[in-house]
Amino acid sequence: MGRPIVLSNGELHVGINSFGLVHDFYFPYVGLENHAAGNSLRHRVGVWIDGNVSWLDDGNWQLDFSYPHHSLIGHTKARNDSIGIMIEFDDAVDSQISAFMRNVHVINLWDHDREVRLFMHQAFIIGDARSNTDTAQYLPDSDAILHYRGRRAFIVSGTANDAPFDQYTVGLFGIEGYEGSYRDADDGELSGANVEHGQVDSAIRFTLSIPAHSSVRAHYWVAAGTSTREALYVHKQIREDTVQKRLHHTADWWHKWLMPAEQASQKISPEHRENFIRSVMIIKSQIDNRGAVIASTDTTMLNYSRDAYAYSWPRDGAYVLWPLIRLGYEDEPRRFFDFCRRGLHPSGYLMHKYRADGALGSSWHPYTHDDGVTAPPIQEDETALVLFVFAQYYQMHPTPRLLHDFYESMVVPMADFMATYIDDITGLPKPSYDLWEEVFLTTTYTTSVVYAALLAAAELAEAADDSDNAVRWRSAADDIFRAAHKHLYNPERKAFYKGIIVKDNQIIRNDTLDMSSVFGAFMFGLFPVGSEEMSATVDTISQAFGQNDSHVGLPRYENDYYRRVSDDITGNWWIITSLWMAQYYVEIDKRDKADIILDWVLERSSATGILPEQISPLDNSFVSVAPLTWSHAEYVASLLDIITEKK
Repeated sequence: MGRPIVLSNGELHVGINSFGLVHDFYFPYVGLENHAAGNSLRHRVGVWIDGNVSWLDDGNWQLDFSYPHHSLIGHTKARNDSIGIMIEFDDAVDSQISAFMRNVHVINLWDHDREVRLFMHQAFIIGDARSNTDTAQYLPDSDAILHYRGRRAFIVSGTANDAPFDQYTVGLFGIEGYEGSYRDADDGELSGANVEHGQVDSAIRFTLSIPAHSSVRAHYWVAAGTSTREALYVHKQIREDTVQKRLHHTADWWHKWLMPAEQASQKISPEHRENFIRSVMIIKSQIDNRGAVIASTDTTMLNYSRDAYAYSWPRDGAYVLWPLIRLGYEDEPRRFFDFCRRGLHPSGYLMHKYRADGALGSSWHPYTHDDGVTAPPIQEDETALVLFVFAQYYQMHPTPRLLHDFYESMVVPMADFMATYIDDITGLPKPSYDLWEEVFLTTTYTTSVVYAALLAAAELAEAADDSDNAVRWRSAADDIFRAAHKHLYNPERKAFYKGIIVKDNQIIRNDTLDMSSVFGAFMFGLFPVGSEEMSATVDTISQAFGQNDSHVGLPRYENDYYRRVSDDITGNWWIITSLWMAQYYVEIDKRDKADIILDWVLERSSATGILPEQISPLDNSFVSVAPLTWSHAEYVASLLDIITEKK
C-alpha cells in the first residue's frame, strides 16, 4: 500500500509502487493531471528468459526499496531466484528538465552465459480523461515512442550497449477486448506496430547478453512536454548527456538543496537522522513549483472513495512549510503564500482546498445548513493558520519587500475577516467546519488558531506602521481569549470541548475528546501549558485513549469512523496526532515521553522513510495514503522542537 518511492522536480512527479513500477505520473503540476492513475496503468517491467516472460508484479519477485544517496533518487532491488535474475533500478526525475529516468542494472545470478530480453511497458490516459483519444506512434528519426494528446506529450526511449532499443510496439488496452501491448512480449518478440489511437499503450525491448555472474546496464527515460517539440527537446538533452550524467547532476542538486536540513540533522539523535532527511526530501517532492503543497500524490486510497488527496489544503500547506521555514528555506514558503494570495476570496478567507493550478478543489461543504444558517463553506483555521505561519516567515525574513507584497493584499483582508467573523452570543469565532472537515461548529482548535493569527497580524501591522489595525486586531484577539476561557473547558469531564454551536439562542456543547483541541490550545497559546485546564485535558485524553509508555499511538478523536479498521477500537492511530502529543511533552520538559513517541513513529515508517496518514492498531499496517505530507512535516517539526529545547 502506498508509494515506497516518490520522485519530483516540482513539475513532473512520479510515484513508484510496491512492485517497483510507475503508478503515478503527474505533469505539468505536482498533484494535477495524473496520466497513470489506476491498476490498468502500471508501467510494467518484464524479463523474458529461457522461453518465458516474468513481470515484476507477477508475485515471483522480492523487492527492496531505499533512498541511499541523500537525494530524491530511489533505489529498487528486484530479485527472482526462480529465473536467476536480479534487477537494480536507480530512478529519478531530473532536477532541471521534465524527464523520468531509470538506470537499469540487470544481473545474471547463474553460472553460465544468458540472453535476457528486458521489456519496458508504459500505459497512459493523458490528462486523466477517459473520454478522449490518445495517440501513440513510433518515431524512427528519434528512436522513440511518442504518446500525446492535446498539450501533453511524452517521449519514451532508452539505450543499452550504446544502442537504442531493438524492438517496439504500440497498441490498445482496456477497450475492445485488448488487454495491453505488454502481452505482445509473451513470446519474447514485439510486433512493431507503428501507430494506434484510442486508449493506447506501448512497449520497447532491449536484448542483453550477460555472462555468468555478470551484469549489463540499460537506460530508460520518459521525457515530458507541453508539446511534442518540447518533449523531443528534453529527449535530445538526455541522449546527448546520458542518463548517468543527468543522475549525477540531479544528485548534486539535491545535495545543495538539503544543506540546511543536513546541518540541522547533526544535532538530532543518530537513529532519527536518516528519516529526518528523507522526510524533508519527501516534503519537497509534494510541493509544486508554483506554490501548491499537495497533501498526498498517492492515488491508491481515495478520500471517501470518491476523490484523491492530490489537492492543496491551505492548512496542510502551512503546517508542511512551517518546519521548512524554521530550517531557513525561503523559496518554497514564498511561493506558497503567493499561491494562497491568488486564491483568497474577496471577503478575506481561503476556501476548503485548491487544485495545484490554483482553481478551487472539490468540496462537500454547503453554504446553507439545516437550521437556516448561511455561512461560507470553509474551515476558518485554514485562513488563520496561513496568516500565522506567514508571520513566522516574516520574523525569519523581515524585509520591507515582503510586507509590501503581502500586507495589504493578504494580511489585511484575512485579519479583517477573522476580527469580524465573531458570534454575538459567545464572542468566539462563528462556526465553520472543523479541521477534520466533518463537523460545523466553533471548535477549540479553530478558536486557538484564530486567536494566535490575530495577535500575529497585530505584530505585522506594527511593522507596517498601521497602528489602527494593530490595536483593533489585538483587541479582537483579547476578546476571543476571554470568551474561550468562559466557554471551551468542560469541568465535568475535565477536558476541552471539541466545540460549541448556538442554535435558537442556546449554546450546544460537543464534549467529544479531540486531539486537535489539546494541540490547538497549547501550540497557539490559548491556554497556558501549565494551566489546570491543559493538564487535566491531557490526563483525560491519555486515560480515554489508553496511552502509556507501550501504547503511544493516538486517534484523531473518540470513535473516529474514518477508515477505522475495527469497530472494537476508538479509531486508527494517526501519525499527526501522536506527534502532537510528542510536541506537548517536549514543551513540558518530558523528553523521555516524547522520545518514546518519536521512536514509535520511526519503527512504523517504511524502509524508505515513508509515513502514512494512519496506522492500523491491529497489525501496524498503513491505512489511507502514503506518503502523507503533513505526517512528514510533524515528524520534522517534533525533531526540531527537541533540538531547539536543547539550546
